[in-house]
Amino acid sequence: MSAVSSRLPVFPWDKLEPYKATAAAHPDGIVDLSVGTPVDPVPALIQRALVEAADSPGYPTVWGTPALRDALTGWVERRLGARGVTHANVLPVVGSKELVAWLPTQLGLGAGDRVAFPRLAYPTYEVGARLCGAEPVPYDDPTQLDPAGLKLLWLNSPSNPTGAVLAPEELTRIVAWAREHGVLLFSDECYLELGWEAEPVSVLHPDVCGGSYDGIVAVHSLSKRSNLAGYRAAFLAGDQAVLGELLKIRKHGGMMTPAPVQAATVAALGDDTHVREQRERYAARRSALRAALEAHGFRIDHSEASLYLWSTRDEPCWDTVAHLAELGILVAPGDFYGPAGERHVRVALTATDERVEAAVKRLG
Repeated sequence: MSAVSSRLPVFPWDKLEPYKATAAAHPDGIVDLSVGTPVDPVPALIQRALVEAADSPGYPTVWGTPALRDALTGWVERRLGARGVTHANVLPVVGSKELVAWLPTQLGLGAGDRVAFPRLAYPTYEVGARLCGAEPVPYDDPTQLDPAGLKLLWLNSPSNPTGAVLAPEELTRIVAWAREHGVLLFSDECYLELGWEAEPVSVLHPDVCGGSYDGIVAVHSLSKRSNLAGYRAAFLAGDQAVLGELLKIRKHGGMMTPAPVQAATVAALGDDTHVREQRERYAARRSALRAALEAHGFRIDHSEASLYLWSTRDEPCWDTVAHLAELGILVAPGDFYGPAGERHVRVALTATDERVEAAVKRLG
């Protein structure tokens, strides 16, 4: 059996273990601001929906219940400003990471094909290309790429790790270029509801896509906005031809969102109150951490949205990781997201108020 893993980079988080041990040895315990996993409770109305659907002995469907599809189309129109969204324009997936990693394979890409993604980016875009044998292509401006052999273009706004937001006119320009050259565009918008100093816009907004979803798909997740990382709840919206093909493939693969999670997703997308409350928690943590980091000598770049502060002391990122680990604070080195991040660290806002307060004191 060939080792498919040999195509892949070393799993980055394993390299952080020694620094995690150092931070954990702090007398007051570790403040883990590295992975970005939610720590706040799952909202009660979502838990209730999950429990009420717990008696689900039959197989769920890959496309989801009609109620779920109604919830997806309704949210996409209400929150993203999209128009004329039908059930054919949406598809639930088993968490967005699964989708990102296996999308090139499910699209039938392979040797000779190219998959492009931002130069500073979530590592799974590259992993997805390598899993199917395609060529990973990092970019600064996608419209400067050679479109020959380019089959999939990833956008990510708001960005992980930098928190940068693409302006509507920039999105419009990129969508037009992708359509002109027949390049399928997937836009990872999982942090769209977490804009702080900018208002993120979806590629599905009519001002960006011209009211047509041809050649474009948006990826959304409930992990961060609803604290549902443990539920693996996410979905796609956009080009019905692309989603129809993915639906056929995913049926064969049995890639089904569990029925209780489908019910929980309906509840989550139908309620804006818990999203607003969670935003307020993150806003307070962001303000406290940003002020403490800047007072400690850091510069915060970009970071106008998402759940991270893209921070630098103008030194190699692993020196910064080591310095903060001695204070009992664990962060992610910027080179996890590409060589261009080698002098930054990513500081997550996903810690309890008590742990954030501890970090602020240690930075003081």
